[in-house]
Amino acid sequence: MIPLSLEQVAELAAGELTPAVWADEITGVQVDSRRIAEGDLFVALDDGADFRRHAFARGAAVTLVPDHPHAALAALAGAVRDRSRARFVAITGSMGKTSTKDILAAICAGQARTVAAERSYNNEIGVPLTLCRVEADTEICILELSMRGFGQIAALCAFARPQIGVITNIAPVHLEQVATLEGVIRAKTELLDALPPGGTAIVPAGFAVARDDLEVVRVGEDVTLESFEPPLLRTSLATVEVNFTARHLALNALTAFAAAGVLGLDIPEQLDVTFAEWRNQELPLAGGGVLLNDAWNANQVSMRAALEHLRQLAAGRRRLAVLGEMAELGDYSDEAHREVARAIEEIGVDVLISVGERARVYGGTLVADTDAATDALRRELRPGDCVLLKGARALGLERIADSLAGVTA
Repeated sequence: MIPLSLEQVAELAAGELTPAVWADEITGVQVDSRRIAEGDLFVALDDGADFRRHAFARGAAVTLVPDHPHAALAALAGAVRDRSRARFVAITGSMGKTSTKDILAAICAGQARTVAAERSYNNEIGVPLTLCRVEADTEICILELSMRGFGQIAALCAFARPQIGVITNIAPVHLEQVATLEGVIRAKTELLDALPPGGTAIVPAGFAVARDDLEVVRVGEDVTLESFEPPLLRTSLATVEVNFTARHLALNALTAFAAAGVLGLDIPEQLDVTFAEWRNQELPLAGGGVLLNDAWNANQVSMRAALEHLRQLAAGRRRLAVLGEMAELGDYSDEAHREVARAIEEIGVDVLISVGERARVYGGTLVADTDAATDALRRELRPGDCVLLKGARALGLERIADSLAGVTA
């Protein structure tokens, strides 16, 4: 992190500030005392004040119990951003934000000093923590921005100030706060509204960009996907050997390639991407089977894509799907769950375990929770099977993957 003096911290973040005797600056920011390194500022959120002693024991320079936590983190992150000469890329979209970020980070890593958001660090806590990892010599910073309602992306951009804005796609998901597809478009467009004159917007084909002072790259028009026969991904920008097989990731890769082109980076002939946990993970099971752990979250569009991936991956082997109910869909929830049911019927699985009352419409064996799903899957699982895990984040379906550790190859 670009260092900030304790005086600057005190000016930026109101609250109870307790420095170590030896400290005169901070060189990092954390909200988890277990992640503290020497010289860090520990920002105590919620009941975090109870862990200040632990933070000091790990070498914290100062602890802060902020009066307004999100505002404090935003102010600290903004101060680091103001001192940086890096180029800042912000990625949002209905789906594929994290995977696109991971692919772009893999491209950048070998060519520029890069900071990229960890996991899904994409909200009022995660975005500031990413910015507070920026060093004086950082050349590229890749941010991921979530949207739970109107104004959230605008608020994040107010201190992140990206020069390149990426919208991966638009779909009727996360409707609980914005109600309609038009609401999704309006909320995501806040990223483009925040770009500086001369900035670059990377958007899906057909996406309307009202500003005429931005460079616009349309994925699917200006850059195109030619074919994807794993491992070879052919695009209008490059032909790349990749380490993933899911066809829905090809468009995410194309979007990342477009961003890399704007950044002036070369797209390598071979690309190994490390995806965030619980996304597109292909883990071996006994007897030549595969566990497709895509348990991070779900909506009706990503459910269909995951089922298609399972069919492709299985290549004739038995297909088992543990599919959970979905969340944050507002008034569209019932129809979205019916869409998943139609996808299951069209694509087909051999064994279906549906988790949660809203998943009843899927059919198959209905269970109440992840523990029951684990028991049901264990009863059905045979050597050589291919298994998909996908559902709402709150279900924690990734725990099923952990429980299968004893039957992996």
